[in-house]
Amino acid sequence: MLLRNVLLIVLGFQIVINATRPIITLNAYDMNASMFEIGILTASFAIFPLLIAIKAGKIADAIGDRLPVIFGLIGMAIGMFIPYVYESIWSLYVSQIFVGSSNIFIALSLQNVLGSTATKENRDYYYSMFGLAVAAGAFVGPVLGGYLSEHFSYSSGFFVSMIICILLIGFAFYIPVVLKKQSVEKVSLGSSLQLVKDPHIQKALFSSALVLYSKDIFVAYFPLYATDMGISTSTIGWILSIQGLAMMIVRFILPKLLKMADRDIILFSSVLLAGTSFLIFALSNSIILFCIFSCLMGFGLGCGQPISMTTTYNASPKSRTGEVLGIRLMTNRLSQFIAPVFFGAVGGWAGVVSVFYVSGAFLIGGAFIMKPRKRKDESKSVKAF
Repeated sequence: MLLRNVLLIVLGFQIVINATRPIITLNAYDMNASMFEIGILTASFAIFPLLIAIKAGKIADAIGDRLPVIFGLIGMAIGMFIPYVYESIWSLYVSQIFVGSSNIFIALSLQNVLGSTATKENRDYYYSMFGLAVAAGAFVGPVLGGYLSEHFSYSSGFFVSMIICILLIGFAFYIPVVLKKQSVEKVSLGSSLQLVKDPHIQKALFSSALVLYSKDIFVAYFPLYATDMGISTSTIGWILSIQGLAMMIVRFILPKLLKMADRDIILFSSVLLAGTSFLIFALSNSIILFCIFSCLMGFGLGCGQPISMTTTYNASPKSRTGEVLGIRLMTNRLSQFIAPVFFGAVGGWAGVVSVFYVSGAFLIGGAFIMKPRKRKDESKSVKAF
């Protein structure tokens, strides 16, 4: 019952995000926004979550996970209402600030409640199902947004998304309130950041940020690239959705993969596949090739988030799991803030196609940074043999 309600909420709010983020990019483009301005607009989604992520985790630990989810959904509904009523570039900025800030409370609290109710044995399964729901939203959302914006209007996409957020509030009342035993001492930011000394958490944070920023860059800049090639909005939505479908497939089989191979090897291979696909993607010039490489990218990006969530939760002090998950989301939002600004400048200077080349190179480099290393004792035994 709990898992079902959590997954329904995850599916719903991910549909909203994935339906509207491409719409916002294309809407701004139609308002003659420059490549750099679109980068700033994309980054506005992450600016406040970057500042409040750790605090949001502490709030979830202190008051439970139900209220943050409810207020987060209300905030997302407001974020959809604003551009529906006011059609301007500034309404898009305000919308993204509302949606990004609200999203941090929803995502963090739902991850926290799953981690709290799961056992160590089934936590990988719970987080894989969480990731599967995220991927399902990434599959349905772009198709919905593309269809509504092409056959009706951009504002219709915001209206439908607002209704979805309102309906999800009813499911949020079934989220249990799990209070963590709080320390009497006031915890500072420095004390919070001390939690990431664990090398497993460091790798989880790095991989999560790497995967999430690249997915955001693709969602933000592929619609512009495809529009310049004369591809319709609904077709763009389908190409983005294929990536979500691939992520669904890989997350469905991820629990079995984790039993067959070490999670570090899976993480390295998946990020390397995503980076290679990103790099080759820019060389494509047909819808079929776009679909193929979008699918391969989805297979690569699909493993990172569930593995990083489980690793982060398992390595966290049990009274501060929300806080550590907040640090993870803060790291994600930092990458989501810096990357669009950087790639907006790159795209404005060298053209939108350069975004794919540079991002692909970053992903491949990141994969090799995370590449599993042989332990010293293992290498010695091999030499002795």
